[in-house]
Amino acid sequence: MAADRAARPYTTTTDTDGRTGPETCPFCEGHERETPPETARTGTGDPDTPGWRVRVVPNLYPIVGTPDHGDATGAHEVVILSPDHDRDFARIEPDQAVEAFTVLRDRAREHLADGRGYVSAFVNHRRAAGASIEHPHAQLVAPDAPSAAVVAMTERFTTDLIAREMADARRNGLVIVDGPAIAWCPPASWSPYLVRVAHRSTRARFEEATDAEIEVVTHALQVALARITTVLGDVAYNLVIHSAPPAIHAAEMHWHIEMIPRTSVIAGFELGSGIYANSVAPEQAAAFLRDD
Repeated sequence: MAADRAARPYTTTTDTDGRTGPETCPFCEGHERETPPETARTGTGDPDTPGWRVRVVPNLYPIVGTPDHGDATGAHEVVILSPDHDRDFARIEPDQAVEAFTVLRDRAREHLADGRGYVSAFVNHRRAAGASIEHPHAQLVAPDAPSAAVVAMTERFTTDLIAREMADARRNGLVIVDGPAIAWCPPASWSPYLVRVAHRSTRARFEEATDAEIEVVTHALQVALARITTVLGDVAYNLVIHSAPPAIHAAEMHWHIEMIPRTSVIAGFELGSGIYANSVAPEQAAAFLRDD
């Protein structure tokens, strides 16, 4: 339970009207004193002053890490992707996107080195995807142990399911961005326009990714997001990094990113049955998203 998160301030809106501006945004440059003291930054300047390019601060309303959470100990951080209030991850400059993603990797490394059992890294864009602050940012939640769902996912990888899916996507015309890292629509997508992104290497863990791998994965991710924006408009979305926990043998795991546009609602049938109804076939989604 994280009841204190109900007190979070909301600067996001349900549509593009009435959006807040930088004047009242705690994540904008010049407002550093409105957040907890930063834990990391890139760029210039002293801590908690302007000049940063990517800034990391503790979450004021953490899911883990306070006495109210009982045994749910850990760390919860916000990674402010850039000083630009009006550009989400898809629209920041490529070098800025790579820098932000590298900071995510480095913070994951640090939390795991401190003994955390897992790091969940994600981006929520717009309120329909769970964002409470409009300024583009990512989050890292580092609990002391992985969840049962993460353990079950990792244990499913008795073979490299992502490598197999990449090969199937290529054969079946589901790839939308090709290169050292590829983006594709999974053949059994549970949500409309769901896209996965992965490097061709077979590393199990995000924190082990090299700088070169981060660069090409970020490029594929930005291109895929730009195409989603072209097709669907400024849609809410979640970016979720899937990675193996450090304490689980994961020789066949393959770290990857899921990009989920929030174009539909999980409703009664899905909640009651655990079966997800997808109204857009992945073949159709890939055809729309490819820049042919």
